[in-house]
Amino acid sequence: MLQNRPFTAFAKKGLILAGLSLGMIGTITAQQLKYTEGNNSWNADSLGNHRVVVTFSGTGNAARVVIPWRRRDENPEAKRIIIQDAKTKAKVTNVKTLVLNREQGDIIFEPTSGKGEYYIYYLPYKNEGRSNYPKGVYLQPEQTAADSWLQAIPASLKPNAAVKEMEAVDAFNSSYPMEVIATDKEMKALLLKHPGAGYLVFPEDRSNVIKMTDDLPQRWIQSGPSQSFKGQADKGEYYSFQLGLYAIRELKDVKITFTDLIGPDGRKIAASQFSCINTNGTTYDAKPFVNTVNVPAGKVQAMWCGIDVPKDAATGSYSATAMVKPAGMPAMPVRISFTVTAKTAVNSGFNEPWKQTRLKWLNSTLAQENAVIAPYTPLELKDTVISLLGRKVGINKEGFPAQIQTFFTPEMTEMTQQGRNLLAEPIHFHFFAAADGKDLKWQSKGWQVASKDAGKITWHAQNTAPGLQMDIDAGIEFDGYMEYTVKVTALEDVDLKDITMHIPFEPSVAKYMMGLNQKGGLRPEKIDWKWDVKNKNQDGAWVGDVNAGLQFTVRDENYVRPLNTNFYLQKPLLLPGSWANGDKGGITVALKGKSVLANMYSGARTMHKGDVLYYNFHLFITPFHTINTDFQWSTRFYHKYDNLDTIKATGATVVNIHHGNEINPWINYPFIEWKKMKDYVDMAHSKGLKVKIYNTVRELSNHAWETFPLRSLGHEVYSPGKGGGFSWLQEHVEKDYIAAWFVPEFKDAAIINSGMNRWHNYYVEGMNWLVQNVGIDGIYLDDVAFDRVTMKRIKRVLTQDGHPGIIDLHSANQYNKSDGFINSGMLYMEHFPYLNRLWFGEYFDYEKNTPDFFLTEVSGIPFGLMGEMLQDGGNLWRGMVYGMTNRMPWSDNADPRPIWKVWDDFGMQGSKMVGYWVENNPVKTDNPNVPATIYRKNGAVLVSLASWAAEDTTIHLNIDWKALGIDPSKATITAPDVRNFQPGQVFAKDAAIPVSKGKGWLLIIK
Repeated sequence: MLQNRPFTAFAKKGLILAGLSLGMIGTITAQQLKYTEGNNSWNADSLGNHRVVVTFSGTGNAARVVIPWRRRDENPEAKRIIIQDAKTKAKVTNVKTLVLNREQGDIIFEPTSGKGEYYIYYLPYKNEGRSNYPKGVYLQPEQTAADSWLQAIPASLKPNAAVKEMEAVDAFNSSYPMEVIATDKEMKALLLKHPGAGYLVFPEDRSNVIKMTDDLPQRWIQSGPSQSFKGQADKGEYYSFQLGLYAIRELKDVKITFTDLIGPDGRKIAASQFSCINTNGTTYDAKPFVNTVNVPAGKVQAMWCGIDVPKDAATGSYSATAMVKPAGMPAMPVRISFTVTAKTAVNSGFNEPWKQTRLKWLNSTLAQENAVIAPYTPLELKDTVISLLGRKVGINKEGFPAQIQTFFTPEMTEMTQQGRNLLAEPIHFHFFAAADGKDLKWQSKGWQVASKDAGKITWHAQNTAPGLQMDIDAGIEFDGYMEYTVKVTALEDVDLKDITMHIPFEPSVAKYMMGLNQKGGLRPEKIDWKWDVKNKNQDGAWVGDVNAGLQFTVRDENYVRPLNTNFYLQKPLLLPGSWANGDKGGITVALKGKSVLANMYSGARTMHKGDVLYYNFHLFITPFHTINTDFQWSTRFYHKYDNLDTIKATGATVVNIHHGNEINPWINYPFIEWKKMKDYVDMAHSKGLKVKIYNTVRELSNHAWETFPLRSLGHEVYSPGKGGGFSWLQEHVEKDYIAAWFVPEFKDAAIINSGMNRWHNYYVEGMNWLVQNVGIDGIYLDDVAFDRVTMKRIKRVLTQDGHPGIIDLHSANQYNKSDGFINSGMLYMEHFPYLNRLWFGEYFDYEKNTPDFFLTEVSGIPFGLMGEMLQDGGNLWRGMVYGMTNRMPWSDNADPRPIWKVWDDFGMQGSKMVGYWVENNPVKTDNPNVPATIYRKNGAVLVSLASWAAEDTTIHLNIDWKALGIDPSKATITAPDVRNFQPGQVFAKDAAIPVSKGKGWLLIIK
């Protein structure tokens, strides 16, 4: 990045000319171009981010200046020029443009203050659209010059003003040196020097990051291509450098290989210590990554390489050869010379990310081991039954679940010895012959364990039927996640009427449902659903009860996680060829015989000999664990960067630091102001507070040091898109991206992440670094764009060495057109086992809904979680039925302190929650639209009532005094006075209690 000093462009020997021939310059002598930054001394949102400072030293009322600006943007002639008098700051209206192109501008203007300085702004824009999703629109040319002034311009006017400096509004917006383009004349001269070459190599240090792909920088014209590179690295440092390729002809499958580094006394640093992130690495799920790099003719490709210098390397000079080899073209050797200093790098240099040291993190395997994460327990396999925390799965001889049991009480606060069956019969497939409609009979030799450890058990089975073979590879993990790869191969031509998979639920379990076009709530009598991936992010559902349920999703071998949170339509689901079968496939859910049958059908098809279809599916057994009510009562969030004494005075115990503030300014990149963050965290810890930070994967700040190295990876990390958005993105990233969240106060412009990629390896390493170096206590996730593999890794690094590792997930309601009508709970259920709290969320309607919607989509209780409300502060009365409050001080209505006081006065710690959904709840009301949840302890009960009745009503309490262990003759029912919630009042035991529409009561019985 630029420092607060001018930059001068130098040739190999002497100064760079202004980029024009002497004939073009006329009377102007060779200029020294300086590139400076303006310390935000003008309003970029009206004048643009770039200006030329020119000096007029002539006479008369017409100044002519030729500017060799070498702009990377296209069509400069279509963008406005604004000229400002430096002395008066007034706009100069008399302006005439002679030439405006990417290489130069030839402009005449009226020097309104005579001799002196004038500013020429050449990329002015205005922001249109929403403040957090701006559209930077560049102003079109305008004609403001008076005819009389235009006619008075001498026909023979020569340039009489000089360029003093090229100035960016700040260092971050500067285009120097790697975005100052070479001229067409320079490019032709370069190619003439290298006749017959298919490509040129321009080695670059890590400090001059290659940013352009359509132009060569002027810097490369000055230095010329080279087959040597020199660098200096400390012991133990990961040293990054670039080999810039310019493709004169199209390059295909570019490979880079390295020889050993030979150093002092013949000592070696093995070639294996070299790497190139563009061609090889490790995927987010620990698989080998191999990428084919093709470079179209006329394009630039940065190849980011690195050397992992051993800590015990001898000091001195080393040399090696990097061999660049495109397919079918001559290899080009590049001599690499390194000096290894006597200094040992701290933490491999990761503490200095501006040196691109953290590119090594892209290939990290940190926390990939499948170690069991608390509170889960190791898997146990006995005969054909696999046991895990609170659940058991029996596997039949075909390799499918014969039975699934859960062992959670209806209260969800404890486990029980009495299992609850989810299935009425085993999960199974049907293959119906086209000729007679009969079900083909499958033969199986049973299943065999393929691998077994504490965290995961896998098995294989092979089944055969006339003309078909089914290979099953399946596994279950310690949290209840089951993955099935079902490969069906045609051994001969087979005509089929239908292929279906059945999940026969026990009817008593199949009480609630969400997914397949259904918001969470009571299961409809019948579901008849068809594939529509273009518009809907739907491929399964969750069916279950509070203490027993199953999520199922069906996919094929080509599944790719789609984008979410406003961007589903730009990268939707891929239609699974097996299950969808064009438009023939679908899913029905309805009572059939003795079960509620989830029927995944795919319709008629012919499989020819050798054809292969993948009928893959995933199952997730819920709940994941019991709810931790004591954590809910004692852990109280304050969601704002604020004075710590102010926060502590509220009674909050955990501070959530969003992005867009002094200590975490850049979205999903909390590494630049980390020292300020550490000071804040340390101070919070000294006051007994914990601190969590906003850091998720979905979009990435343009302030990330690695922005352009990541861009060099094509679409691996950044999604393709139409570009646009904030001006910085248009001027520096230019095209082929999706503009995301923008923070006006910091001008932080994010770019959408493409989904599952190696940035997640970086993310895990980054979280580990933050735990170790900043001391954060957890993360606040704002929707999630990664899968369960990354979530498990994150939980491991956050909880290492006794760190609390608190994770809460906020989601804006995804059930809308932009998000593909996916339930947030369905979308994020794979993450639920590792969360401490839900926060669902923006656009959730807490008023126009049912208790069943609250229970299934908002509360988290059927999954072992508890939650909080967001939109408009939530509904406090309904929230308390599920143990939820809102989170201060996110909105005007969000103040949970009066509820916290009730908790403290009553003594909620150690109480037992019994929800209205529990059949033997000892406190009920006589109105089903006003449910009651209780929190009981010895001698006292806190009763939460909330109304979903259509109008004001009254209720009576039906109390099982014996079950409560309270003597009714001595009992009192008191409504404590709670600010903005209820007035203080005492009720008789048989009183008719008035309940206002949409409200309720907190009553203490003791």
